[in-house]
Amino acid sequence: MSTAAESPELSAKAFKSDQQVKWCPGCGDHSVLVQVQKVLASIGARRECTVFVSGIGCSSRFPYYMGTYGIHGIHGRAPAIATGVKCANPTLDVWVVTGDGDALSIGGNHILHTIRRNVGLKIILLNNRIYGLTKGQYSPTSEFGTRTKSSPQGSIDHPIHPISVAIGSEITFVARTIDTDVAHVQYVLRRAAAHKGTAFVEVYQNCQVYNANAYGWATDRETKADRVLYLEHGKPLIFGKNRDKGIRLNGDTPEVVELSRVRPDDLVIHDEKALDSSMAFRLARMHYPQFPEPVGVFRAVEKPTYEELMMAQIAAEQERHGPADLERLFRSGDLWEVSETAEG
Repeated sequence: MSTAAESPELSAKAFKSDQQVKWCPGCGDHSVLVQVQKVLASIGARRECTVFVSGIGCSSRFPYYMGTYGIHGIHGRAPAIATGVKCANPTLDVWVVTGDGDALSIGGNHILHTIRRNVGLKIILLNNRIYGLTKGQYSPTSEFGTRTKSSPQGSIDHPIHPISVAIGSEITFVARTIDTDVAHVQYVLRRAAAHKGTAFVEVYQNCQVYNANAYGWATDRETKADRVLYLEHGKPLIFGKNRDKGIRLNGDTPEVVELSRVRPDDLVIHDEKALDSSMAFRLARMHYPQFPEPVGVFRAVEKPTYEELMMAQIAAEQERHGPADLERLFRSGDLWEVSETAEG
């Protein structure tokens, strides 16, 4: 992080721009925007050292609403743009805000390679399982059979699961949260902000107009305790309104059990720091209604970042060859002289 103790403490209001927020009423983007602004204030972020980069879509209006530097890029290319920013100035805190269509359709290749390189970006993927800006077509995360303007008989595409993609791409930090659970959103964002390397946060986010109640099972106060599993490092996987259910492994397969019928040490203990990502991937494959849907930090491990390795290579070459000389570089190697010749 490029925070500084000597910088004056800012309020969440300082991270708001003067632009009118134009998302639809009830859109989950509103909640995420407010929580991001609160988190940046709480961690002492510096506006002049913070950059938000986006692509195309409803979520990609985000940079306009932040009182920081920002780049509204092109469709799917936000990770590539953000990588350039971070590598040009590794001291900057660079955030990417994207949607399920922007990131996982045209931007799928960019986000995969950003993750595997472990570039020091914080990526927030707002997943409403629909294309909102272009008026309600099915997206890469839409559920099989979803009826939309572009799939009137029901989508026959199988959905991408962002957490699974991130873990399969060797992510060092990956988490999931829900737009209505504001305290949990803040917790996850603070964890992401503190991580060194690529931090990928999926937010289950409601689109009130084109995919309303997509996550009703996870937001309904009466039922969410039985349908959502909160991951806590070092603690057993327990859930339920009465905290009476848990997750254990049956061979390699997770299964739901009643606590009254198993021993406490039968339950899976969540280890977000495990170097082997197999268990994190198993958790990522748990989906409602067969399982409670996990939220929280799936994985948080450390390894060198792309920009650190890049700067180390530059420093090593400078040590070997001295300061760069562009003129000398131009005149090194094979040279050709082009001259005008008389026609025969």
